[in-house]
Amino acid sequence: MPTLMVQGTTSDAGKTTVVAALCRWLARQGVSVAPFKPQNMALNSAVTVDGGEIGRSTALQALACGLQPHSDMNPVLLKPQSDRGAQVILRGRVHGNMDALDYHAYKAEAKATVMQSWQALSSQYDVVIAEGAGSPAEINLRANDIANMGFAEAADCPVLLVGDIDKGGVFAQLVGTLSLISESERARTAGFIINRFRGDIALLEPGLDWLHEHTGKPVFGVLPYLHGLVIDSEDSVATAGTSDAGALKVVVPVLPRISNHNDFDPLRLHPGVDLVFVGPDEPIPPADLIILPGSKSTRHDLAWLRQQGWTEAIRRHLRYGGKVLGICGGFQMLGDRVDDPEGLEGDAGSTEGLGWLAMTTRMVPGKQLRYVSGPLNLAASGKESAPVMQGYEMHNGVTEGPALARPVAQLDGQPDGAISEDGQILGTYVHGLFDEPGACDAFLHWAGLKTDSARSLDYQSHRLQQLDRLADQVEQCLDTDALKRQLGL
Repeated sequence: MPTLMVQGTTSDAGKTTVVAALCRWLARQGVSVAPFKPQNMALNSAVTVDGGEIGRSTALQALACGLQPHSDMNPVLLKPQSDRGAQVILRGRVHGNMDALDYHAYKAEAKATVMQSWQALSSQYDVVIAEGAGSPAEINLRANDIANMGFAEAADCPVLLVGDIDKGGVFAQLVGTLSLISESERARTAGFIINRFRGDIALLEPGLDWLHEHTGKPVFGVLPYLHGLVIDSEDSVATAGTSDAGALKVVVPVLPRISNHNDFDPLRLHPGVDLVFVGPDEPIPPADLIILPGSKSTRHDLAWLRQQGWTEAIRRHLRYGGKVLGICGGFQMLGDRVDDPEGLEGDAGSTEGLGWLAMTTRMVPGKQLRYVSGPLNLAASGKESAPVMQGYEMHNGVTEGPALARPVAQLDGQPDGAISEDGQILGTYVHGLFDEPGACDAFLHWAGLKTDSARSLDYQSHRLQQLDRLADQVEQCLDTDALKRQLGL
């Protein structure tokens, strides 16, 4: 079955966005299409329908296709645990931890997993839109490559090369990339897409003509810079927020191993919330709510919080009546201790927690991966019935202690999380907790949001609207006839 691969001149060139746009465009025409990312390195991940996990951006592309995410859509997922090592996930399941050199040698074996997943998707769908990772011109990574041209050569599929003009130097990016790949790889590069263009297209046309003449490759189109586009990112932390007077101030530390920071996208879009991400060595601003996010290395990130002065800042914040929310790894940090006797998230050992919830966490093999839903033990402003929270769990830790006698929610009949006796501190294992508007309203009402008119949006509907916006740009700005020819449609 036809496969088309989108590769980029750099990381963040727009591969994820272009693949999502193409998937949505094809799905709206009734084409049976699925996304595929052979290898991804990201700490933002999603639970799949078959009980595994894949990169969050690929799950968004599955939504664009009208599909439930499946482990075959991202057969190799690397979740960094340090600057030199990562957890390796194959077809949705944890394979083990590897340092960079060991994984580089292992890629030849991982290729078999990649091809099995691609063949499984190809047998079920009419079209597969594949996404590369980073750049195909990374000379040091080309041996045994499975993420870019190595896969394209094995699958014998055409490639579109995307360059980001907003950063400047797009012609050098495109021509330079072509010059650094092999002759056969240049031959399968069908053409270019230029992404994030601002201004009058007439000023760009001489450059497009030169590019075609110089390389012999057509430009399939120029996509505009889309202001206000908010979709699930692969790994970069977006730092946009509102600043309206009277908005609820929410502060999130950007942990070194922060995971699933897409949890905060609904808050970024909320008219009554001013969301601020605080990075290393930045001053910690006053807040109504401090949220400790998920972490791929809870003990390591706990040490970072202490080093950055967050412990004293949160203690002061609580003294003045502020609220604290911990999500997954952030929830584990709120307890008395985090034990990792087998070194599942780094070096084996124990770390003292922040001590604000009477509980301890022990890391154990066998990651919890499941979708959950159920009523919150919180009331949204103006609501008599308990709002329902929906989301997913993705963690190794098992948490125990008296704090769990005051759960945040009953999810599928089981208690989740904890609320402190004074009601100032709350923790949950659930990611995606703000996606449902009723649940988001309840959390923000608990945190102190007073503006009844500022209601939370339905984030799933927002995702679909943004995907349709992308598909509209494909229809308006790209050579769709040429795209269809590449796909044999």
